[in-house]
Amino acid sequence: MIKNYLKTAWRNLVKNKVHSFINIVGLAVGMAVAMLIGLWIWDELSFDKFTSNYKHIAQVEQNVTNNGEVQTWGSVPYPLAAELRKSYGSDFKSVVLTAGHGDHMLAFNNKKLTRGGMFMEPQAPDMFSFDMLKGSMDALKDPTSLLISESTAKAYFGDDDPLGKTLKVDNQIIAKVAGVYKDMPQNSTFADLSFVGSWEMFAIANNIKGMSEPWRPNFCTLYVQMADNADMAAASVRIKDAKLRNVSAVLARKKPALFLEPMSKWHLYGDFKDGKNIGGRIQYIWMFAIIGVFVLLLACINFMNLSTARSEKRAKEVGIRKAIGSLRAQLIYQFFAESFLYVTLAFLLALLFVQLSLPFFNEVADKKMTILWDSPLFWVLTVGFSLLTGIIAGSYPAFYLSSFQPVKVLKGSFRVGRLAAIPRKVLVIVQFTVSVTLIIGTIVVFRQIQFAKDRPIGYSRDGLVTVPVITQDIHKSIEAVKEELFKSGAIASAAEGDVGPTETAGSTSAIEWRDKDPSLSVDFQQIGVGLDYGKTAGWQFVGGGRDFSKDFPTDTAAVVINEAAVKFMAMKNPLSENLTYYGHPFKIIGVVKDIIVDSPYGQVKPCVYFYNKTSTNTVLMRINPQVSAGAALANIDRVFKQFNPEQPFEYHFVDQDYAKKFGNEQRIGKLASFFASLAILISCLGLFGMASFMAEQRIKEIGVRKVLGASVFNLWRLLSIDFLGLVAISLIVASPIAWYLMHNWLQHFDYRSSISGWVFAATGLGTIIITLLTVSYQSIKAALANPIKSLKTE
Repeated sequence: MIKNYLKTAWRNLVKNKVHSFINIVGLAVGMAVAMLIGLWIWDELSFDKFTSNYKHIAQVEQNVTNNGEVQTWGSVPYPLAAELRKSYGSDFKSVVLTAGHGDHMLAFNNKKLTRGGMFMEPQAPDMFSFDMLKGSMDALKDPTSLLISESTAKAYFGDDDPLGKTLKVDNQIIAKVAGVYKDMPQNSTFADLSFVGSWEMFAIANNIKGMSEPWRPNFCTLYVQMADNADMAAASVRIKDAKLRNVSAVLARKKPALFLEPMSKWHLYGDFKDGKNIGGRIQYIWMFAIIGVFVLLLACINFMNLSTARSEKRAKEVGIRKAIGSLRAQLIYQFFAESFLYVTLAFLLALLFVQLSLPFFNEVADKKMTILWDSPLFWVLTVGFSLLTGIIAGSYPAFYLSSFQPVKVLKGSFRVGRLAAIPRKVLVIVQFTVSVTLIIGTIVVFRQIQFAKDRPIGYSRDGLVTVPVITQDIHKSIEAVKEELFKSGAIASAAEGDVGPTETAGSTSAIEWRDKDPSLSVDFQQIGVGLDYGKTAGWQFVGGGRDFSKDFPTDTAAVVINEAAVKFMAMKNPLSENLTYYGHPFKIIGVVKDIIVDSPYGQVKPCVYFYNKTSTNTVLMRINPQVSAGAALANIDRVFKQFNPEQPFEYHFVDQDYAKKFGNEQRIGKLASFFASLAILISCLGLFGMASFMAEQRIKEIGVRKVLGASVFNLWRLLSIDFLGLVAISLIVASPIAWYLMHNWLQHFDYRSSISGWVFAATGLGTIIITLLTVSYQSIKAALANPIKSLKTE
């Protein structure tokens, strides 16, 4: 019986090639989109699950009150680790202090590379389930030891055994390799972790234990692993005031409140506002899951529409089958067999589409996903999902076509009638409603990105380059370095700084000013800069003021502030005012326009720039516009290697660093546009099939009209007007839905664009044009056909 069902289904598939092609390709595209989105969601939901302690690990974070608002910080002071062990030891199996997470220079003989790494306490490898290939997890108990990743070992030592070899970290710390661990997965918080040094190593190198106020700076990340019988939520409540009880009266104004953030929430629930979690990337999980469901539904709608549209052609088949004894259930099985045949072929084609599109998709999504060929769960899910697709796609045609009465069909009195077309029209409206909503959403996302890109940033990025400095060799010879660079003609200006213009070095609460409310807790961004930093960056001064200059020896006690700081302090004439910084008076010598150093979608925070002449982390340079970038960088490379041969030369263009701030939204926009394009493609495939069927169904009517003098234009309009009406209705339905969804999305940004009416008008016009282009081929083809061929049998 099953063999008969499949044989009949195959014959129908081969007989109706255009109809079959549209159904199979449409279903394949829909299924491919659903699979791609499924792989992306799986990758996101699997984030950090590489560790066996996933459900028991948390990060200690804090809510602090600053500048009149509650802020959430992921960093804490280093004595907090000892306090948690001492006062709350029964709650935690391990408490691990970490610091220095970022790029570091590792050197072995003449090989010097920059690698991401951090420094951790000895329990960290066991807590995070490091997959050790060589050495011991306990190696970090030795302050001189280092663990390196498998790829780092390969890069430095090739096939040689790395254990016992020595590496120089940041040109100042000598450490021996005591273990090699397998590279961390890309979908993890520690994806860039090429080495792990001991916390003691970091503490000694930076004289951490010599701090005068150890509870003041928040520069550490603290992780805990819960004890076997401990409750994370209850422990989170208990540790709330662990910091508050140990800080000074000034810092107590911030009302620091500690809490535990579970590892399961780090990636997907990373956004906080007013001290409360407001979600994060989880919103994109839901968004793309819904898109995947709807795009697949569009493909299923095509199948339903085209199958029921051909009902008159299959009516006699149904009538004859029933007349010779077929039960309705058997007919339903027959139509479901056809559906599953289409879905099976579409599934195989979808796997091919996914395999071919994964490189592009990974590049857009910044992932390294692969089809999980060897995973039983993958096959269970995909086969189950294909069966579900077959049921959804085949249900309406199966129950509708099997309901025909054989007497009416065989007497020739069966007619589908106008009401039978209503469900098809509704489904077409649903298709284009989804497609139009996706298009409007994509436009709004890209408009928001462009709106933020056009925001004034407070300096000029053209030709601006930063060179990170790991050792202080460049700082000690900075004037000679500048002289050589100017002599080569490579640069127009240069200056030192803690960070480049797109970053912030940290923040401080040690700021006081005249008329400040004594009870107010403040937090200003602080950035140390060298002479001529403002000139090099292109600061835009407001109301006079100046940059730090060697012509003014008193600039060691001077500051430059931004407009946000002036507004926050309510200063009417800031250039005549002083600030108190850690109890010392500092003269305000300039006010600059707000510079975006954090998110380009957020508010600019109050910032103070002070003259730092003792050290540097970055050299900022503006390339001479008269010299090519390649030639300028070659000269800069030569000069830096001359004065700092121990460090490999690296550089970053500031405009590229700034562009990275839009990376997440741009990826979401590209993915949304990709899926919106496929949704339109699927909808147009269905529309093409419907137009083909309608032209075939009305071929005699068209012939009569042509004989009676109807023009090609009149016939084209006749066949196209119905589809335009359906698209118009979908535009009316989709517009308020899209506005509501995108309006809510935009509320996540402080600096946001508006949703203009032209977005809806342009989307509507574009959709109408696409509809006309899709329908016109079949309409014009039918209008140009010779009427004699269609009427000669009458």
